[in-house]
Amino acid sequence: MGDDGGDCEEDTQACQLPHLTITENNPPQNTKRERERERERERQGGYSQLLSSGGAYFHPPQMGQSPSTALHRETSPTFLPSSAFLSGEDFLDEIAANRDYTAEIPDECLAYIFQFLGPGDRNRCSLVCKQWFRVDGWSRHRLSLNAQSEIVSSLPSLFTRFDSVTKLALRCSRKSISITDDDLLTISIHCKNLARLKLRGCREITDEGMSAFAQNSKHLRKLSCGSCMFGAKALNAVLDHCKDLEELSVKRLRGIHDGAEPIRPGAAASSLRTICLKELVNGQSFAPLVVGSRNLKSLRIIHCLGDWDSVLRLIGNRNGNETLNCDINYSSSNSNPLMEIHLERLQVSDIGLSAIAKCTELENLHIVKTPECSNYGLVCVAENCRLLRKLHIDGWRTNRIGDEGLIAVAKHCPNLQELVLIGVNATHLSLSAIACYCSQLERLALCGGGTIGDTEIACIAAKCIALRKLCIKGCPISDIAIEALGSGCPNLIKIKVRKCRGVSSDAGEWLREQRGSLLVNMDAFDLDCGFEASLSDGGVHEIPMEFPQAVGQVTGADASTSSNGESELQ
Repeated sequence: MGDDGGDCEEDTQACQLPHLTITENNPPQNTKRERERERERERQGGYSQLLSSGGAYFHPPQMGQSPSTALHRETSPTFLPSSAFLSGEDFLDEIAANRDYTAEIPDECLAYIFQFLGPGDRNRCSLVCKQWFRVDGWSRHRLSLNAQSEIVSSLPSLFTRFDSVTKLALRCSRKSISITDDDLLTISIHCKNLARLKLRGCREITDEGMSAFAQNSKHLRKLSCGSCMFGAKALNAVLDHCKDLEELSVKRLRGIHDGAEPIRPGAAASSLRTICLKELVNGQSFAPLVVGSRNLKSLRIIHCLGDWDSVLRLIGNRNGNETLNCDINYSSSNSNPLMEIHLERLQVSDIGLSAIAKCTELENLHIVKTPECSNYGLVCVAENCRLLRKLHIDGWRTNRIGDEGLIAVAKHCPNLQELVLIGVNATHLSLSAIACYCSQLERLALCGGGTIGDTEIACIAAKCIALRKLCIKGCPISDIAIEALGSGCPNLIKIKVRKCRGVSSDAGEWLREQRGSLLVNMDAFDLDCGFEASLSDGGVHEIPMEFPQAVGQVTGADASTSSNGESELQ
């Protein structure tokens, strides 16, 4: 090949020269130095040029080469040897096989996915890589810790990592030493966004520790404390500093004893919506708080000692002349916005129920194991609380609440959707009235009623058109009642029959065949027909109700006291 470049046609044909072979796919070999330069360029840019050219390698023109050689290199693609490069398809497959796709997931998407994981799965995910560990830290808003003294040294690093926690639960067993005031103060300094706090068994925390915590947690919205040693001073500090507090739950607080100072609403008077008091020796010390919470929606008082009629009278007479012996400012608008009242195992009588009747916005009422309440108090409530939607009554077999009170409920509460009667001797007179007047009744539970037989169930089957869920337990019914349900209650989707001796297993099978879509749960041959129905989880009962847990139901010591009754009907 000469300097004049030769002919293009000669360059594209194979020529045999000593130690040199030139073809369409093989560029002419150059000098040793040029070959070394080519190999260096191939090592540095081979992969990128391979991808950009679809697998072909193009040689740029060299200085000192003839035009024909340059033309040949510009127009003749050369594929690198397979020993140096993979083909384009294999190369992409190798990249895909070794590629970590999770590394490209945005932090926000990871945080969203982590929200659907349980604590165990989330803890394991945080160990996958540094990115997941970091995202789990800043996106975790709920944290539950075993608050024993052994974790004290880890608290600063722990809450440095989980600096976005808004819901915190601290639990300590009875046999262990809990965290102290200083540790709680450390937590309050690190958790600036804390909105909910649950304390269980933290006996080393005192009034002073809670007061210091309250000063640093002014955005707290919910406080639940149980089996702790602090008392009224601590709660007053929380109510004074946490002006956004909406929910307060107190259970077995050892510092609330006879002679304790009154607990006042403080700065949270207008924000409190829910108050729950359980198993307190001196629950009356909360009277100023209950009465002074102007926007209170839900009040639950369970197994607290003392006479509660006086407290309920103060609640009912907030617009009247009766006031507490303390400073309480009432709003000029509706002073009784209460929508839910739960009274369980209390010393309360018809006087208290008559006071509750002044809460005209009431929608949910539980009267559980209050033996001094009778038809008179229930009639007062029914005649004034016409918005009532849920009514739970556990008469404790005292026979003081029966047809008279239930007929008043039927006539004056047309919006009733849920009715639970335990140990109440209702007959077809009251049940027929409820079926006729309460056309929206969807959930009904009849437990331990000695007067509820086949006639009463037949009445329900014929007239309760909207009924969807029915529970019958410990009642003297027979297969005749089940036969009536086979053609009645057209919207019924679930029925449960327990501890009813007169009902045979064949009746259950027959009902399933008659109504294929109906969920039937029967326990016909339970010889232990002793029955003491209870909706409470706090007290000790010989034979509690055995309703199955509903999806999402709270379990454990902090479960709602009405969870047993409501889980069956929901």
